[in-house]
Amino acid sequence: MSLKGILWTLLALGALVSAAHQFRLRPVTQPDGILAPQDPLQGEPGDTSLIRMGHWQLTPRAQYDITARILSREDYHFDTLAALVPEDLALGWGPMSDNRTLAQFDISQGARFYEWQPHGSLPIPRIEVVTHSANTHVIPASDAIRRELAQLRVGDVVRLTGELVDGTRDDGTYFHTSLTRLDEGAGACEVLLVRSVALTH
Repeated sequence: MSLKGILWTLLALGALVSAAHQFRLRPVTQPDGILAPQDPLQGEPGDTSLIRMGHWQLTPRAQYDITARILSREDYHFDTLAALVPEDLALGWGPMSDNRTLAQFDISQGARFYEWQPHGSLPIPRIEVVTHSANTHVIPASDAIRRELAQLRVGDVVRLTGELVDGTRDDGTYFHTSLTRLDEGAGACEVLLVRSVALTH
């Protein structure tokens, strides 16, 4: 086979792999209604010992237990956090887990941010959107958890448990987790070291 033929074959294989990946992660259809009614549970960390993960040192700040609908997911491969945080999940609960509310928004992610934009007037008060949705940087606590997180699809309702953490890399790069659902904008993301993953819908 010629070099040109090999290149075309590789491109075709790449396209097939990409298509299969997109199909596997296609959005899940859910019924109308609030699918995740409870607010996230947050408490004092059970163990405040520093956690070493590769070039990062993590400081537990709080225990965290959230059941939420996945509004969007974004995988990262090349940015500063990618080795530690392979994906972000935009999560919604309460009114932000209901099709009838979500149909009124465009939701997107990029550059480690989650954005929402109403199609017209807000279907619920702005404070309800802010306090019932969040961008969450998820850190898998093990290879098994990494595989489970990689399988999550937009529309899934999932329970995640673990610890909210701050992190410092060996070169001095650092991040802080949000500890409140009231904030928005830069610094408002929860950084969750995920210990367990369970689909509920």
